[in-house]
Amino acid sequence: MKINTALLWIFSFVFTLAIAYYQRKTGPTHPMTGKVEIAGQTVKYKLIRSHGGLDDATIRLKDIPGIIGGEVKFKRLGTQDEWTSVMMSRDGQDITANLPHQPPAGKLIYQVTLKSGDQSVLINSDPTVIRFKGDVPAWVLIPHIIIMFTAMMMSTRTGLEALARKGKAYKYALITMVTLFVGGLILGPVVQKYAFGAFWTGWPFGQDMTDNKTLVAFIFWAIAVWRLKKNPGNRTWPVIAMIVLLMVYLIPHSMFGSELDYSSGEIQTGR
Repeated sequence: MKINTALLWIFSFVFTLAIAYYQRKTGPTHPMTGKVEIAGQTVKYKLIRSHGGLDDATIRLKDIPGIIGGEVKFKRLGTQDEWTSVMMSRDGQDITANLPHQPPAGKLIYQVTLKSGDQSVLINSDPTVIRFKGDVPAWVLIPHIIIMFTAMMMSTRTGLEALARKGKAYKYALITMVTLFVGGLILGPVVQKYAFGAFWTGWPFGQDMTDNKTLVAFIFWAIAVWRLKKNPGNRTWPVIAMIVLLMVYLIPHSMFGSELDYSSGEIQTGR
């Protein structure tokens, strides 16, 4: 039994790491990567799609041969602005260009062209979108991330406990609900306040996907705790709640999030 219990914990932990990796690699704010050929060289690139703080966003291409330069053109998303072009400058082995700072939830679209002699290669024919946000302090961001993935691990472990009928499903479900509440409904809004100036932009005030999916998951786990308290042998609700939270984590982070409407100056959600 001890071995089986250990295996359940190991599986829950490894499964959570896999979900964390998936979250890191997906979503509209994950850097765009790839490679292109120019002047007989293979150039790898990473184009950022999120920037926090009060400074400009630096587009940096690393380890670029000296015979290659670059140009960045950009404009505000959703406007009739003309494209602005800036030449990339050399910084050691890298070439860089700065995109001007935008208010929280402001977005720019940009394209990068590499040049060498009479050759030029457009890296991203489909313009890259970068969203700006306020600086989120580590004291709230790190606990938020750790607690949210702890909730994922406990959710998985609770579902497995219920299926195996090992008797601790209620205890684990309660821990899952508490961690989801603290990480998602307390620390989550604080993170969003620092990043975009509002604590809550989900239902009933907005359509922010992150807020809404966290609320849905918490409701299902609250129901699971209630049902397990009445009947500790209940298997249905903890498994349903586990599946719901898994589906929530499979939705790429920051989809349909906050976006500044430049025409009105208001931050919109669900876009």
